[in-house]
Amino acid sequence: MVIENPLPHFAEWFPAAAASWLLVVGVLIVAALVLGCLVSVLRYGPRLGFTVALGTAVSGVVDLVCMSPRRVAALSWLAVKEAIRRRVILVFVLFVVILLFAGWFLDVGSSEPAKLYLSFVLTATTYLVLLLALFLSAFSLPTDVKSRTIQTVVTKPVRPSEIVLGRMLGFTIVGTALLLLMSVVSYFFVTRGVSHTHEVLAENLRPAGPAVDGRQPLSGTTESSQGHRHRLFVDAAGKGVIESEFGHWHEIQVGGTSDKPSFEVGGPEGMFQARVPIYGKLRFRSREGVDIDRGINVGDEWFYRSFIQGGSVAAAIWTFSNIRESQFPDGLPVEMNIEVFRTYKGNIEKGVLGSLSLRNPRTGLIVEVKVFESKDFTPLFIFVPRKITEFSGADVISSKRETPDKGVEFSPPQNLLDRRLAERKEFDLFNDLVADGEVEVWLRCLEPSQYFGAGQPDLWLHAADASFEVNFFKGYFGIWLQMVLVIAFGVTFSTFLSGPVAMLATVGAMIGGFFSDFLTRLSQHAVLGGGPFEAIIRLVRQENLMTELEPGLRTTAAQMADRVAEAGLWVIAHILPPFTEFNYADWVAYGFDITWDPWIVVPALRALAFLVPVFVAGCFFLKTREVAQ
Repeated sequence: MVIENPLPHFAEWFPAAAASWLLVVGVLIVAALVLGCLVSVLRYGPRLGFTVALGTAVSGVVDLVCMSPRRVAALSWLAVKEAIRRRVILVFVLFVVILLFAGWFLDVGSSEPAKLYLSFVLTATTYLVLLLALFLSAFSLPTDVKSRTIQTVVTKPVRPSEIVLGRMLGFTIVGTALLLLMSVVSYFFVTRGVSHTHEVLAENLRPAGPAVDGRQPLSGTTESSQGHRHRLFVDAAGKGVIESEFGHWHEIQVGGTSDKPSFEVGGPEGMFQARVPIYGKLRFRSREGVDIDRGINVGDEWFYRSFIQGGSVAAAIWTFSNIRESQFPDGLPVEMNIEVFRTYKGNIEKGVLGSLSLRNPRTGLIVEVKVFESKDFTPLFIFVPRKITEFSGADVISSKRETPDKGVEFSPPQNLLDRRLAERKEFDLFNDLVADGEVEVWLRCLEPSQYFGAGQPDLWLHAADASFEVNFFKGYFGIWLQMVLVIAFGVTFSTFLSGPVAMLATVGAMIGGFFSDFLTRLSQHAVLGGGPFEAIIRLVRQENLMTELEPGLRTTAAQMADRVAEAGLWVIAHILPPFTEFNYADWVAYGFDITWDPWIVVPALRALAFLVPVFVAGCFFLKTREVAQ
């Protein structure tokens, strides 16, 4: 699973984030005051204009401070009833209809049916809930203004802040109720959709060895179900094992007699997971044996992965810290999902040979624990036992890095290497290869002219399994955060815009939020092809992204315009919420646990940091609208 922008933990993130938020909010407040004074002066003249602007600001602060929870609750209930009158339950009915028809088209015989089902239900729920939030919030206040029902509310002792907050809370309650219903229905749809079992027939089995005590070991295959079958083995003691294929396995109970055995196969196991991964820090080793930050670029425009050359000493090296014996008492479970780049096809059905080694960063002892075949983006699981008795080779080497100040540094120093460490016939994982909780995992490509590509999250340690059910509903919490943000923006825009315009503005905020990371990189001139104006020239002239534009007045003018545009893009990227950070569909579908810190706590606080200024802006917009009247 691709993690381009890993979130920092709360303790690392909060101090800098809080200071940045206070700075941005302060700048926005000053800008709003200056703009408000300017508009008021132009409308009412200098003296009266400043008085009106100051009065609006003071009364707006009073409205925020003196909100009544009872009135907010009453207005929230009014918004709930308004949503019910608009028949929002039809969204849930539409969702159920979509699931009924989806059962015809989702291929349960795919290699990973659980991922397919989970991605579908999370994506469908996201689209429907966000559309519901968009239409409810953007058309609420404009519809009330047009029908003059808002007059009934404002004639009561109700503050503008209470109207805005009441609408936001009311629509959030309705959306939350629908989202809960959708999550429960989705869970049963997914679990029942992929649930199946297999039948085992005696004619599909054959002897697999000599009989023991009159009982014959058997091997064979199950009957096909949902487009696949499994290989199975029954030993002489009558214990059956069904191999894991298509992302799951089955428990099997063997009964009957030795002459007429009977088999009972259970439901799929291991299909729904919430793996708790431990990620390491990635560096690379070049063909010359020098440690570098990035590997080879094979021409891919996406720099997420770097590549190592096969048939050389090049390696991708992950350093894991805080590895405890109590955490992995039996051994180290390593999982990886790497990219294979072939310079020639060869036997395309056969994978490219690679090796996995463990190295002690203190002593330099490295043990090659596994040689494997890897195909492009095919998950691999390698278990390194506590006692390593089977290995391809062992050596003692130093890592070498070139520094600008001290030249070439070796770790550990070459004069301290003890070659006798590699002469042993057996190694202990924690005594020989882990030093103070730190161990290095080396990945190498063994075939010349072939390459392995890896990013930092492409290899991890499988620490444990969390509850899939809890993880599933965490995924819906991410959808809930997106819904709340859409409601807040829609209500705020509706305080000073008409319904269709407020809807378009909210859609623009959503689209900008989904591409906030791209806008940030574009504003920092970190995108191939330059800024927007330079990109237009390349598009018109059909020039590639790598070559420099021809020098001249046109190129200079485009680059100068890009510098101005980049400042605006930076502002837009930082005032819009990053909606992609609240999308946990891939985490749930790929079977990774959504940890509370940072993947729940940090996004929740980021969403709150956007909600507060948006709510305050909505209150002042509605207040200004009243003053204008």
